[in-house]
Amino acid sequence: MKIAIVCYPTFGGSGVVATELGIALANRGHEIHFVTYKQPVRLDLLNANIHFHEVHVPEYALFQYQPYELALSSKLVDTVKMYGIEVLHVHYAIPHAYAGYMAKQMLAAQGIHIPMITTLHGTDITLVGKHPFYKTAVTFSINQSDVVTAVSESLRKDTLSLFEIEKEIEVIPNFIDTTKYKPSFTDCQRSLMAADGELIVTHISNFRKVKRIPDVIAVFYKIQQQLPAKLLMVGEGPEREKAEIQCEQLGITDKVIFLGNSNEINKILCFSDLFLLPSESESFGLAALEAMVNEVPVISSNTGGIPEVNIHGETGYLSPVGAVEEMANNAISILKDPHVLSQFKKRAALMAQDFDLLKILPLYEEVYEKAYASRDSLSTS
Repeated sequence: MKIAIVCYPTFGGSGVVATELGIALANRGHEIHFVTYKQPVRLDLLNANIHFHEVHVPEYALFQYQPYELALSSKLVDTVKMYGIEVLHVHYAIPHAYAGYMAKQMLAAQGIHIPMITTLHGTDITLVGKHPFYKTAVTFSINQSDVVTAVSESLRKDTLSLFEIEKEIEVIPNFIDTTKYKPSFTDCQRSLMAADGELIVTHISNFRKVKRIPDVIAVFYKIQQQLPAKLLMVGEGPEREKAEIQCEQLGITDKVIFLGNSNEINKILCFSDLFLLPSESESFGLAALEAMVNEVPVISSNTGGIPEVNIHGETGYLSPVGAVEEMANNAISILKDPHVLSQFKKRAALMAQDFDLLKILPLYEEVYEKAYASRDSLSTS
């Protein structure tokens, strides 16, 4: 099948999932066309079935904000016509579902009827999408999609409660390719990050307010008061500078390593003993899943879709948002006993297998087939 995928090409969860999905589909023989404003960070173009089409947005002094949606819609129309695209899959409601709908309408006027699948990932619904400026357009775009999926049951319920949705929403969870997380090295070279006897705690995110970065630092501060430990902070974003200042004020600068964005997440998690995810909101918790497949238990908030991934008392612990003291105590209870830590590590890795790519990929292929089969009804609607 020829599938066009629209996503954000960044380190964020939706972009990573869309890219990994496209690569997996290409490996199964599908022809995949990524359409976005730059090459996705995890995209490997050394595959005959993968194509990348860059969306160029000309700059005109007339526009205070350049009209990316128009450029994207036009590029989608051109791509569909030139390559015979059969299914359009847009990730993130804003602005991709809206641009996809406009492309569908332009193509329909030319007698080309293409189904569109919209996958909802989280902040496009729970944060940005419900804003009064966007809510009407988001509602319209979802309802005009031929198939709608959400990455967690929590997100599905949030979408139905926040918007007047007329479409069914199918839950297809995020996934992980477990074959990529079997390192050939055994040592992990922990000495690069910590001294002998030091535990390694890790946080990975885009350092936005919703990730509650001050809570990450505060939880670690309490951990290192009880146990020798280092904190690895992976990612970039608006909260990083404040986090560095917080570490300085707490006197733990020498125990916290800011690594910035990295393509070596697998190796970093190999170093790690515990993962912190105290977010205000998470539609799924892909970062937690990546930690778990690397045998890293998770201390997290109990918000959104995280409880669907991190099982309380089994793969880690869940706490209310902002419960720093409780999170720290739970972390210490895991880390202080090597046997307990070992058991949590094993259970985390086992749980991650439920989200293996080979279990989730067929669900998307079924959606594509269903959408493609509906194209005849599109031509008469």
